[in-house]
Amino acid sequence: MKIFSISRSLLVLGLLSMTISCSNDDDKQEPVPNDVMLKDAGSSGKVLTDKAGKTLYFFTKDAGNTSVCTGTCLTKWPVFSVANPASIKLDAGLKASDFANITRSDGVTQTTYKGWPLYYFQDDAVAGDAKGEGVGNIWYAAKAKYTVMLSNAQLVGNDGKSYKADYTEGTAETQFIVDSLGRTLYAFARDSSMNNNWTTNDAAHDATWPIYEVSSVEDVPSGLDKTHFGTITVFGKKQLTYKGWPLYYFGLDAMTKGPTKGVSVPRPGVWPIVNKESPNAPN
Repeated sequence: MKIFSISRSLLVLGLLSMTISCSNDDDKQEPVPNDVMLKDAGSSGKVLTDKAGKTLYFFTKDAGNTSVCTGTCLTKWPVFSVANPASIKLDAGLKASDFANITRSDGVTQTTYKGWPLYYFQDDAVAGDAKGEGVGNIWYAAKAKYTVMLSNAQLVGNDGKSYKADYTEGTAETQFIVDSLGRTLYAFARDSSMNNNWTTNDAAHDATWPIYEVSSVEDVPSGLDKTHFGTITVFGKKQLTYKGWPLYYFGLDAMTKGPTKGVSVPRPGVWPIVNKESPNAPN
């Protein structure tokens, strides 16, 4: 009888332990995902996503401080929006200061990252999809570590005139390389391959055409060949190069997204924008 009593006690204790364990498991809650996350999207690498893991995108035609995706464009590329970007929960590697909200021309609020309005792609069915990457060479998955991006816009010089890609006067959209914040980058026609012939280490002189300093080349849009980028050292600073051309900003663009004033200074073609069609810098 004692053996039976002991066995029954052990069984009761076992069942009680299982009940407590199950109860503890039930009390555990899944962690709430961050509002914006960094997730692996296969060949696209680490991309920005919403809390459900849906990929977010940049539109290269958003060259200024507004969104130009309107009408039927929004059917395929819905806007991404959060109520208060300053207080959103973010994955490590993202900063709240890089996010903001804009009010679109249709009155809709849209969240931006580093000045780029953010969108979804209609054909991304599940978390991890990045089917919008590279669509039309104007849609790219949003990433935290782009060294450069692409912008599509009308070139307008410091003289107020509109220019085409061949630097003749006229109205036409041109695609060109910008930094991660959408600021226009230029080459200097008198430079040679991997050789800066402008910078003198005189602050007043160099401020007219500041170099684009980078520590290394990280992500570039899939429409560009990463092997075409490199760096050179100029007076102790690392300057980004593209196809051998050292890259610069134009001082009168005021380090803002959108302006292309440098294309007419001192005359068209001396400080050109750069893109896939740019020739290699001469030796």
